[in-house]
Amino acid sequence: MTDWKGGVLLHIHTAPAASYEMEERQEARLVPGKGIEGDRYFLGTGTYSPKPDIREVTLIEIEAIEALASNDPPLQSGPIKLDPIDHRRNLTTRGVPLNHLVGKRFRVGETVLRGGRLNFPCKYLEELLGEPVYLPLYNRSGLNCWIEVGGVIRPGDPIEPLDD
Repeated sequence: MTDWKGGVLLHIHTAPAASYEMEERQEARLVPGKGIEGDRYFLGTGTYSPKPDIREVTLIEIEAIEALASNDPPLQSGPIKLDPIDHRRNLTTRGVPLNHLVGKRFRVGETVLRGGRLNFPCKYLEELLGEPVYLPLYNRSGLNCWIEVGGVIRPGDPIEPLDD
């Protein structure tokens, strides 16, 4: 992964509580040890909030969503069209190899994140969406991160690797 130079933040989404619809934001403040101001995990109202988890910010690659739309690989009966607001992750990226960033530090705009654990799809997401996304999103459902340096982020911000 030494050739990754960076990508871009496409979308920011938050929800005030578990199961609430996600809301698109044009900017968000990330707070170390807490999450995104106004998001369910920041507020302690997310499904996983009471459990010890690395879930201050969740990311997913738009490339995974595009793969679902082209049925690649063909793990379901046909294409699944999801909008970026549907996947329930906070940040949608382009050109960022999230699976390779476990334990790595990287910059998103003026903030610094550290990759925690890979995020795996759940059957609950299938229920919410009414689409068979569990298998096609397995191993490409995003990355849960810690916030090391807080600040404000906006769609269009660069995402860049940092030396550890």
